Amino acid sequence: MVDKKLGGAGLRGQSAGETKLCTVGKSGSGLTYCGYDISDLADNATFEEVAYLLFNGELPNQVQLDGYNQELTQLRDLPEALKSVLRLIPADTHPMDVMRTGCSFLGNLEPEGDFSNQNQAANRLLAAFPAIMCFWYRYSHEGIEIECTSDEPSLGGHFLKLLTGSTPSAQHQKVMDVSLILYAEHEFNASTFTARVCASTLSDMHSCITGAIGSLRGPLHGGANEAAMDMIKQFNSPADAKQKMAGMLARREKIMGFGHAIYRESDPRNVIIKKWSKKLATEYGDSTLYYVSVACEEFMWESKKLFCNADFFHASAYFYMDIPTKLFTPIFVCSRLTGWAAHVMEQRSNNRIIRPSADYVGAEPRAVKAISQR
Repeated sequence: MVDKKLGGAGLRGQSAGETKLCTVGKSGSGLTYCGYDISDLADNATFEEVAYLLFNGELPNQVQLDGYNQELTQLRDLPEALKSVLRLIPADTHPMDVMRTGCSFLGNLEPEGDFSNQNQAANRLLAAFPAIMCFWYRYSHEGIEIECTSDEPSLGGHFLKLLTGSTPSAQHQKVMDVSLILYAEHEFNASTFTARVCASTLSDMHSCITGAIGSLRGPLHGGANEAAMDMIKQFNSPADAKQKMAGMLARREKIMGFGHAIYRESDPRNVIIKKWSKKLATEYGDSTLYYVSVACEEFMWESKKLFCNADFFHASAYFYMDIPTKLFTPIFVCSRLTGWAAHVMEQRSNNRIIRPSADYVGAEPRAVKAISQR
């Protein structure tokens, strides 16, 4: 780790280490994974290729990709003991709590053991997360016990088939693939840093990922796409959206899905998912939600010079694919698992425990008085 004082509230603007995995707001469109621009990856790679890239540092050739896809496909099923736990979780539980529990319990059933198994542990979680989410959701909400495997070759298509019970359209598979790529990695955000802090103690992969899920669970980090959906579905038209958002600003209500801690003028991920949201709206046959979202984007830029982040147009994109709003952030988990696990591996490769100091602002030194004198 770099030897630098980490001052400032929230550590904004401070460097807390080094990474080869990602740059944010520094080159290309504004986001790169291992040197590849996010727009290039979204156009020309699959999510499985991106996962391989983050775990291994290079994109796979065809033989490597075929082998990797086969490995992930074979790892999709869940142990019966984990299914039993998922059956016990109530329907009104927050899905992020389900993901946290599923990850932690899988660590009991299939402990990582020696760190030489870290890639296998990461791949197992990557393959199993869609089934953890969908098995619980469909059992608790529909009373259906689904098969946790499918014949869909991509992880995104696999998730959609588990969720809906039907083979997704080619466009839906593509959009889900792009979405997973966009969410895969984002440098030292709160959940990733949580994973690295946990890894620096030499904890196991499942503990590191469980901690990261817990950090993403907080409303100031994850959940902006859910909040965006809850807001835009209340607007009847673009004009209605602008009028009501003006009222929200006047009342100083928090509007989720806009601005970013690092980006200053735009979020490169938003440009990509916005394009796909428009295509999905056309396929869906009702573009109202898309144009309401565009109106929100225009209003916030004109009023506050705030731009949409990656979460905002993800809301309409997921809506057009009939994905329940409460599952938006767990999809983020299924994707960001790749970045989290890659950072765990990177932390372990050159580890020093992360233990910053703090500036004490409490009482001056004092002695304990007898209780009768307090």
